Amino acid sequence: MKVGHLLLGILVTVIWGSNFSVIEVGLRDLDPLLLLTALRFTFTAFPLVFFLPRPRDVPLAVLAAYGVLFGVGLWWVVNMAMAKGLSPGLSSLVLQFSAFFTVLLSAALLREKVLVPQWFGMLLAAAGLVVVILYTQGSSTVLGIALVLLAALSWSACNILVKRYQPKDMIAFIAWSSLFSAPVLFVLTYADQGAAPFTGLVRGVSWAAAGSVLFQAYITTVFGYLVWNNLMKRYPAALVAPLSLLVPVSGILTSHLVFQERFGPMVWAGMAIMLAGVGLFVLAPRLRTMRRTAVA
Repeated sequence: MKVGHLLLGILVTVIWGSNFSVIEVGLRDLDPLLLLTALRFTFTAFPLVFFLPRPRDVPLAVLAAYGVLFGVGLWWVVNMAMAKGLSPGLSSLVLQFSAFFTVLLSAALLREKVLVPQWFGMLLAAAGLVVVILYTQGSSTVLGIALVLLAALSWSACNILVKRYQPKDMIAFIAWSSLFSAPVLFVLTYADQGAAPFTGLVRGVSWAAAGSVLFQAYITTVFGYLVWNNLMKRYPAALVAPLSLLVPVSGILTSHLVFQERFGPMVWAGMAIMLAGVGLFVLAPRLRTMRRTAVA
């Protein structure tokens, strides 16, 4: 990988990790349903849809399904988990279970092979998650972890849709699918809390909340996916995927620096075990290729 592309990939993983602390900032002023969900996807769609043609290589139903899964199933659920008390650092780490779910769904639906080391990686990460749950205080954290695991499953379903239909213009795909995310989230907001969140929005939004929403829409989503998917198209997945290991590292460090987040020794140990499991899982295909090359 060229040095410039590698640095861009690292930058995106740092942005995605710090994204969870940006969510935490916005949650202090905005309803979880509105923050990074309805507003985020509204700004992700507009004004891009006026300049990018709708992807014709993807059925409209797939655009809609992706939009609802990505907007509601992934990010609204993550926001709710954090609103229930899960820390930004743990949220960024637990969400990495989406890699496991993606491979399992690919094996079941697309007949892709799961390597033996990847099974060990999944078991190791699951063991680390159990340690984190056992040594983290508060039932809200347990509920938050369950919600983020559900979000990880939704993200995996999104990955399967992308793998199955392979949209050529990923930014147009994200922008147009967001047209289906925002209306559902606005309806859910009204059904759950009535007009109060909307009247609060009309009265004004703090600069911190506005910055949080715009960061999620244009930096995290548009810029992040533009760089990441171009790297995935240009290079083998075995070269790009390991960069995702930096997401929870960035998430935990940012949460520690911004919110002075503290963990006990056993929680740190559990997170280290989880990260090791994710690392083994992601690197397994590359290690097998390297071993075959060495034998040849």
